[in-house]
Amino acid sequence: MKKIALIAALALALPFGAMAQTAAPAKPAAKSTEAKKKAPPKRQVTRKAAKAVEEVTPIADETNVVLTDADLEVAKRVSTGKAQCELGADVTVTEDEKKPGFFNVTTKGLKYRMHPVESRTGAIRLEDPRAGAMWLQLGNKSMLMNQKAGLRIADECQTAAQVAFAEEMKKNPPKSLFEGADPAKK
Repeated sequence: MKKIALIAALALALPFGAMAQTAAPAKPAAKSTEAKKKAPPKRQVTRKAAKAVEEVTPIADETNVVLTDADLEVAKRVSTGKAQCELGADVTVTEDEKKPGFFNVTTKGLKYRMHPVESRTGAIRLEDPRAGAMWLQLGNKSMLMNQKAGLRIADECQTAAQVAFAEEMKKNPPKSLFEGADPAKK
């Protein structure tokens, strides 16, 4: 039964397909093939070449971002230097000498010019809106993400200060949310 329905549908569709093909003029099609012959072939940029260009491209100095006093306070708490990450990666965070409160974040040939953004959780957050990148820094670890691509570029990154903080957390773990508050002291 299904085969009969399929054959009937094809039999009805064939005349319409043939009419659509014969209705189109042949002359414009010939011109488009001539245009294709004249156009130079498009060259593909290799990954290696794109990476080499990215490595030497300077970070843009211009920005329309105006930092608030709260953003400048967040900038004071940013841990700078080289952070070792999982899988052998590393991220380097340096202060921008030309513009206080801004940071240059580099890893694996990628360069970002980031500024602090206040977060509701108290975590330190640096963003590069042009590239869609974000550096999220907690007391014991950090991560670099590309929000446009939805990727974590580097994870479990730690500077020397964050390693020390993580060790302290192991010795004196913070209270669980389910343990409740300390009793009030009189």
